[in-house]
Amino acid sequence: MSVSLTLATARRILSQFRHDPRTVGLMVLMPSVLLVLLRYMLNSEQAFSRAAPALLAVFPFAIMFIVTSITTLRERTSATLERLMTLPIGKLDLLTGYAIAFGLVAVAQVCVAAAVSLAWLGLDIQGSVGLLLAIAVLDALLGTALGLFASAFARTEFQAVQFMPAFVMPQVLLCGLFIPRDAMTPVLEWISAALPLSYAVDALTQVTTSSEVSGTLLRNLLIVAVCALLGLILGAATLRRRTA
Repeated sequence: MSVSLTLATARRILSQFRHDPRTVGLMVLMPSVLLVLLRYMLNSEQAFSRAAPALLAVFPFAIMFIVTSITTLRERTSATLERLMTLPIGKLDLLTGYAIAFGLVAVAQVCVAAAVSLAWLGLDIQGSVGLLLAIAVLDALLGTALGLFASAFARTEFQAVQFMPAFVMPQVLLCGLFIPRDAMTPVLEWISAALPLSYAVDALTQVTTSSEVSGTLLRNLLIVAVCALLGLILGAATLRRRTA
């Protein structure tokens, strides 16, 4: 991998974002808007503190997935990626650059959502705020990596949107957001254990309810990180280098 080529790719994507404020607004502000809506719908700080940790994982994951998959698909269908692949740039250089650019947006997204939740909405956490932010950012990067991978299987933006039920919704339903995972039927619990979002939700829930950094927490973080890396590797495998 080349650091200079990776950073050049990241700068190009960030430059495109600068000229697309609506997309940036969607990515950065929408999770906070949804959390505000949830807080006043529940009308209870205690109920919000129980629900918010899971949603701090779900909202960034889902939004980064859909925005990344559509943005990357545009570059595939407009032949931008094809032209870039004629240059001496590695596949991982290219996708790591994308991941860095989207990751920086994810950092802003999560920081805004966490600040709004902690300072305004009354979210109460027992653990480290820094660790909370790190887990949420890692989860957003997971959504980014899966979005990069999913873009390879779509031919139109409508198809990219259709992949959201396949990649995102099963994880949202089975991550423990609605009922505890150990209360599910054995089959659903096994499926939940195979989905990375479940481990991000578990990690965020543990941080908000305990100040202890346990082995289970570190294991959950490692699983999410490995899944994000695997998504980038699989995304790189879908790229095809063309020659002039």
